[in-house]
Amino acid sequence: MDGLAWKVLLLLCLTAAGTWAQDLGQTQFICTSVPKDVDLCAASMQSSGPAEDLKSTVLQLRETVLQQKETIINQKETIRELTSKLTRCESQSFPAGPGGRRPGSKNTMGDLSRGTAETLAQLGHTLQTLKQRLENLEHYSRGNNTVQANSLKDLLQNKIDDMEKQVLSRVNTLEESKSGSRNDSEQRNRVESTLTSLHHRITDLEKGKDRPADKFQLTFPLRTNYMYAKAKRSLPEMYSLTVCLWIKSNASPGVGTPFSYAVPGQANELVLIEWGNNPMEFLINDKVAKLPFLINDGKWHHLCITWTTRDGMWEAFQDGVMRGNGENLAPYHPIKPEGVLVLGQEQDILGGGFDATQAFVGELANLNIWNRKLSITEIYNLATCNSKAPTGNVFSWTESSIEIFGGATKWSFEPCRSAN
Repeated sequence: MDGLAWKVLLLLCLTAAGTWAQDLGQTQFICTSVPKDVDLCAASMQSSGPAEDLKSTVLQLRETVLQQKETIINQKETIRELTSKLTRCESQSFPAGPGGRRPGSKNTMGDLSRGTAETLAQLGHTLQTLKQRLENLEHYSRGNNTVQANSLKDLLQNKIDDMEKQVLSRVNTLEESKSGSRNDSEQRNRVESTLTSLHHRITDLEKGKDRPADKFQLTFPLRTNYMYAKAKRSLPEMYSLTVCLWIKSNASPGVGTPFSYAVPGQANELVLIEWGNNPMEFLINDKVAKLPFLINDGKWHHLCITWTTRDGMWEAFQDGVMRGNGENLAPYHPIKPEGVLVLGQEQDILGGGFDATQAFVGELANLNIWNRKLSITEIYNLATCNSKAPTGNVFSWTESSIEIFGGATKWSFEPCRSAN
């Protein structure tokens, strides 16, 4: 190799060494001779291959570290933002009620998870129902031309107007998310009291129409934990029973709880419930029988369930036809007395602890309970409105046997005529 080639090679090594030393710190370099006629740029690229790979790897690692650091910073910011939102939501949430057999949050003004707009629409539906009943009574009062009916009508109209203002105020408060638990409880109590007062006054007017005591239905238009009806008397001790009712609902998921009977120490002494996506269940002493009912179609259906404490035998009838039966449903456990029978809500404690997610949505009528097992013929007569059909001997469906709370409404009802 002549002197010119050595000088060029030395210059190449010194230049590379200076540059790489600046980037990589203390590094060992190897100079390699090349033929005279070879391109020096290509030779330098080939001779520096391992070092260039190392440099490229270091740069890639450095870029990866920077990207990960940026990602971590962004994630921390997201976590802080979500934590802040969660804290605000928790500070504005409603206090949970007492726990029960099934999970579910306690709502006060219906199912608030659906949004304030839908809540307003549902409550508006309730008010519209009351207004329609009031118009019917107004027409009736014209026919009778009584001063008392007109004065009551005016009073009811004022009450409904006040109720609409309260509902609008309530929804505005929800949207602004400024109501505390104490204010929420007070407003709920005012709304419930007003609805109950409206219902009682309308019922007083309707009594003047000479309607038969058992020809009525109860309507529960939305899921709440304050709309319900309650029997005025407890059930007696029973070693067998039959419970029958007319029911209409298209609620989803599940129609809720048509009735529940609680006794001291046992909230689920006697319950009919279709909760969430579960099939309809019949509970005795918290033991469960799954019923083969299909009723979530918006049509009237007649349901009957029989049970005897011996071996816990049960039978389920829909529209006069037996759909299923079983055994070992709370065998040798008598139904206890001194309890509370509630329509439209599932009790977590005696007479209360209602959960909006388990509330009944729809219409109920002709709930009757016997302390014996009815025959297939008797059940068929009930489902077909035969004149020979019996009435409940421990609970009968009459207006004087129940009290209504929270705005559940009452309408005239003819079982088989309404079902067709």
